[in-house]
Amino acid sequence: MRRAGWLAGIVFAALAVGFVPQGPGGALTVPYASAQSTGMRTVSGMVLDVKSEAVSDATVFLENQQTKTIRSCITPRNGRFYFAQVSMNDNYNLWAQKNKQKSATRIVSSWDTRTDFIIDLTLK
Repeated sequence: MRRAGWLAGIVFAALAVGFVPQGPGGALTVPYASAQSTGMRTVSGMVLDVKSEAVSDATVFLENQQTKTIRSCITPRNGRFYFAQVSMNDNYNLWAQKNKQKSATRIVSSWDTRTDFIIDLTLK
């Protein structure tokens, strides 16, 4: 019985000092570590020329670095591209091409926590 009282005193002291986190309403909570998101994101942006004007009919590629699976789309008049349901757990290469012009390859990293990844690609 004496041991239970001693233990209760330690818990009370830890709560008072703030060593044990409290949740809503003062309930005890277990600390946790946040991990990478396991959800999906969108990847979008514009394909531009060297004059920063929109490029239509450019092909934009999104390549999964692990599986080498490639998704692609062709830009309309406004030069915009959009990929939905892109896993946040994988890394991707992203680039655009039209005729013999190509943009730099950009990385969409699993460490990037943005659910809407927006980037412009410039053809050179």
